[in-house]
Amino acid sequence: MACQALDRLQQTIVACCRCPRLVQYRQEVAARKVRRFRHLPYWGKPVPGFGDAAARLLVVGLAPAAHGGNRTGRTFTGDQSGDWLFAALYAAGFANQPTSRHRDDGLRLHDCYITQVVRCAPPGNKPLRQEIANCFPYLVQEWQRLPRVQVIVPLGRIAFDACLRLCRHLGLDLPRPLPRFAHGRLYALAGGRYSLLPSYHPSRQNTQTGRLTRPMLEAVFATARALLAGR
Repeated sequence: MACQALDRLQQTIVACCRCPRLVQYRQEVAARKVRRFRHLPYWGKPVPGFGDAAARLLVVGLAPAAHGGNRTGRTFTGDQSGDWLFAALYAAGFANQPTSRHRDDGLRLHDCYITQVVRCAPPGNKPLRQEIANCFPYLVQEWQRLPRVQVIVPLGRIAFDACLRLCRHLGLDLPRPLPRFAHGRLYALAGGRYSLLPSYHPSRQNTQTGRLTRPMLEAVFATARALLAGR
């Protein structure tokens, strides 16, 4: 039932046209393409979450990359950020392979579901506040269809803030003082029922400057694995 409910939600997300600026941009990118992908079709639509409907780990990213998820139709697929993320998930046993090139490459997630704050590629990778708000109900609905989630890993500050907003919306108790974004810092939510474990986003801005290293990212998901093993 959970899988069917997620499938229906994903279909709704793919048909979404709530944000005119994002609709125009994602379609323009899909029509123009870039030279290295000019021979490939582009998805050019909202990108739904994907993964295990029985997942205990929820990973929340920012938005599809213009020539990554917006091209392939699967979040974190076909770009450098995905290379880092799936390698780390694979190392922790949450994925069956360390790379993700296209939707039919055989990638499977185990005990993990990946979604994003905004479902369409935004110009400059910077969604507007209203666009984030427009997509927020989808994050709520995904949560409601993932009843086994225990550990949440937001990738970056915007995803972290969206997760805190989600907790408030659901009436979950937050610790005092309120959690602040810090890579690898663990927070207990709802009296310890959930764990919030933020990470820097594996964007080029972070990985090429050394702000985020592969061991740092792998450590986050190793911690998530240990948390789940202890429950």
